[in-house]
Amino acid sequence: MTKNVRVRFAPSPTGPLHIGGVRTALFNYLFAKKHQGTFVLRIEDTDQTRYVEGAEKYIVDALNWCGILFDEAPTSTAFSANSKNETFGPYRQSERKHLYKQYANDLIASGNAYYAFDTAETLNFHRKDHEAKGKTFIYNWHNRLKLSNSLSLSAEEVKAKLDAGDDYVIRFKSPQDETLHLTDIIRGDIKIDTNILDDKVLFKSDGMPTYHLANIVDDHLMEITHVIRGEEWLPSLALHYQLYKAFGWEVPEFAHLPLILKPTGKGKLSKRDGDKLGFPVFPLEWTDPKSNDISRGYKEDGYFPEAMVNFLAFLGWNPGTEQEIFNLDELIEAFDLSRVNKSGARFDPDKIKWFNHHYMQEQSHDDLAELFKPIVDEKLDIIVSETKQSTPHNDVDVNYISMVIGLIKERATFISDFWGLSHFFFQAPETYDEKASKKAFKEGTKELMLELVSIINTIEDFSVENLQTKIKGWITDNEIGFGKVMMPLRLALVGALQGPDVFDIMFMIGEGESVKRIEAAIASL
Repeated sequence: MTKNVRVRFAPSPTGPLHIGGVRTALFNYLFAKKHQGTFVLRIEDTDQTRYVEGAEKYIVDALNWCGILFDEAPTSTAFSANSKNETFGPYRQSERKHLYKQYANDLIASGNAYYAFDTAETLNFHRKDHEAKGKTFIYNWHNRLKLSNSLSLSAEEVKAKLDAGDDYVIRFKSPQDETLHLTDIIRGDIKIDTNILDDKVLFKSDGMPTYHLANIVDDHLMEITHVIRGEEWLPSLALHYQLYKAFGWEVPEFAHLPLILKPTGKGKLSKRDGDKLGFPVFPLEWTDPKSNDISRGYKEDGYFPEAMVNFLAFLGWNPGTEQEIFNLDELIEAFDLSRVNKSGARFDPDKIKWFNHHYMQEQSHDDLAELFKPIVDEKLDIIVSETKQSTPHNDVDVNYISMVIGLIKERATFISDFWGLSHFFFQAPETYDEKASKKAFKEGTKELMLELVSIINTIEDFSVENLQTKIKGWITDNEIGFGKVMMPLRLALVGALQGPDVFDIMFMIGEGESVKRIEAAIASL
């Protein structure tokens, strides 16, 4: 690729960033970095009626969390040490609105656009009239000369309306009886009959451009070479291509990414699907500023950003190999738009859990302990409160928590799983699993457990190795079935027949606590 690659991610700040938007940003980022190019953030906020307070910050925070960092972004956006604002700014469309009217006027001057003075009532009448006849109203070549615009009115009439301050929009003049031959990197050659296209509004009566005009002007002025965006923008490709040609500008290369589908594979993934099936569709938690409704986020649900990025990369793209685990640098190296699929990508909530489990195993015990410690403290505070103890629990050493995590981590997918897998390391069981109790405690078990306590009391060096040697040796020498000792021992320590190796548990909680739990189980069971 000879030209300097410049791509952009251009979200509208109308609410939280859907994971489909995160994937679009990711694919732009991977493509730019693969070709040593530039990745731009542009905030497309021309529609001020849909602007949502806090949405821009959310977009920035979400992509920062994912590690998808921009080279250029709005000056007030603290993105990374690399982000800069050079000759292509400003990067927020509301700060560029002075630019667009001149380009709309240029299109009028060249005959590629026209003023339209039709009122909302008039257009609504035509729509309903067409519907009554079983037709669809399209404002284009077949009826524009019958409507109120600068193509049907005289120059004097147009000037009079403009001088009088009448409301107007500027529409693109779609050509008649032409066939457009377009190319998409992912979808190949596309043919479009211009007779089916409507004359889109480019400039609104409120003095702001529509998405279509602002998008094209900004992409040109920012020297965007590749437009990588979602499939939902494919119907706009014909207009955008024609706008470039009307201005006499070089057309960037386009790539339209496949939709992210519901887990069933039928229809586009929505927030409602996540709510219904119990998984987030946003990277971060979002609180609606109007309703105060809270939407779940992957970060708050305990997912690692590496897992989300790895998962999203495979929604519509594959490397052509059996490899599934990629860090960001490996994704950059492997990524190729030619390997992006045309068909929609089914969202699999179990697959992202699989990725998260993998990245959980790659985290250091110490880092995980820092994340788990607040949960331990909170749980123990609740226990103290519920049992009405007069003194608070002792602060659990984070190094101890790190050692516990080393014993349970491989069975966990989320930090929130740790307590269920390890609570017995921090508190003695208050109850015993009923089914397990009947299985473990039988006739003669009490006597075996009392004898076991005597054995434990003779062990001077209370290490895992010594525990194994002494207890297993006692069982073997006395020809006792291992299950007759190990099952009630585990039940006494844990409260259930689960958990890591029994000798690891005993070593961690110590001799005194081990004996105390065994004696408590004898008394209870």
